[in-house]
This record gives sequence, C-alpha cells and structure tokens, in this order.
Amino acid sequence: MDKLVSLLDEQDIDYEIIKHLKQINTAKEGAEYFGIEIGQTAPTLILKTEKGFLGLILSGDHGRVNFSTIREILSVEQVKLASPKEVEQVTGSKIGSVSLINKEIPTILDSQLNRFKYVYGGTGVPQTTLKIRPCDIEKLNEIVGYIR
Repeated sequence: MDKLVSLLDEQDIDYEIIKHLKQINTAKEGAEYFGIEIGQTAPTLILKTEKGFLGLILSGDHGRVNFSTIREILSVEQVKLASPKEVEQVTGSKIGSVSLINKEIPTILDSQLNRFKYVYGGTGVPQTTLKIRPCDIEKLNEIVGYIR
C-alpha cells in the first residue's frame, strides 16, 4: 500500500484510506458499513481477453456485467473474469481487495461513478478501503473505454 499512498501524495490527490476490522465482500456490505449509497462502492474486477488482462471499475449498483458490451469496447472475441489465481498474479492482491488504481493494467470505467463526489474501493490490502474522487480514478489509470 506504500506505493499507492506515494502515488496519491505525488499527484496531490484528495483521498482517504479507511481501515476496518471487517472484510467487506460485496457492494451492499460496503454501502452499509460506510453509510453510503450502493452506487458509491466501486469494485475493481479483472478481466481476461485474448489480448491480455484489464481492469473493470464498476459502480456498485451496476448489476451484471454485459460481456458483449465489453467485447465491443475492446474489439476482442472473448472476455471472461480472471481466475482468483490470475487476479493475484496480475495485481498482487486477492479478489475483493484489488486496488482502484492499477496504472499498469488497461481499465474500463463505469461513467456512472461520476454521479458521486467520492467513491469507495480497494487499496490492494484486505480490510482497507480507498475513498477517492472518480475523476482521480480516471486520471491515475490507463482508461481504454467506458460503460454506461
């Protein structure tokens, strides 16, 4: 997490890292824990295509991922969720803790996150959450497309 904090500080980002005793596993749990709207939760999924891995940062109220939309955005034939082992190899963290900031992974962003001043997502470390502005997620990742 030191690397993340250094990057956020270097870029003069308005953020907060919140430590909690309970592991948060779903958008609903996160919304209840932080007392926020479910849409403010921003899980990062790792997808696998024939061109490699990429991130997908969603608003917690997005619902099921439409893989055909993702295939169109990326101009690929196949898209699927990366396995837990692949997620760990690509990000260095386990599913449920993947950081919102992954500069080295091309990322698709849910534009509905912009409804909120702040969103909440992973830091790469279990039992910690990053509170950050959606515009800064966009600034710090390599965004290759948008959904919604």
